[in-house]
Amino acid sequence: MGDPAADKSEYLPRDARVVKNVLKAMGVEEYEPRVLNQFLEFMHRYITDVLTDARVYSEHASKSAIDVDDVRLAIQSRVNFSFTQPPPREVLLELAKARNSIPLPIITQSPGIPLPPEQDTLLTPNYQILTVGKPGQQEGKPAPQTVAENDGKESAESQGEGDAVRATGGSTPMEVDDRGPPGNDHEAAEGGGKKVSFMVGKRQKS
Repeated sequence: MGDPAADKSEYLPRDARVVKNVLKAMGVEEYEPRVLNQFLEFMHRYITDVLTDARVYSEHASKSAIDVDDVRLAIQSRVNFSFTQPPPREVLLELAKARNSIPLPIITQSPGIPLPPEQDTLLTPNYQILTVGKPGQQEGKPAPQTVAENDGKESAESQGEGDAVRATGGSTPMEVDDRGPPGNDHEAAEGGGKKVSFMVGKRQKS
């Protein structure tokens, strides 16, 4: 009787047998059967992308068919832009040296679990509060009052005067100028006129 594995490989597609032989040549003897399916999918997708790019390059060069140069250019473009090459070992060593040169923060003897600095944790505030003035307001100057604000201020002042009148028994002081008609300016200049203050209000019932 023959080898069961060899008998099963006879029923595999040609591409699957090629992938299996490549793995065997690289020293990979044991693997799951689904590994062949993954490599086949990658191979078909990669070949399709390379041939599609080669066709684009061939049409751009006004060629009637795809040649070796188009395929080589497509492979080179795919390697340069699709597969990221790892940085050299020297670069990694320099980065590690620069990172390790930064001293670690000092751990303080405090109760509870020691945490890293606040800026390195999720507890740091991730928002900022900006003070925005009203439209038309300049720095150091109050904002211009609107009609509604003026009306509200006047109503508050009138209400305050009414409270003062009620507190004084319903009377409010008034000033009367006895200098006569507006034409007597010389009397005002000489001090002939004077102001008389008296209370005007309702008489309270006893």
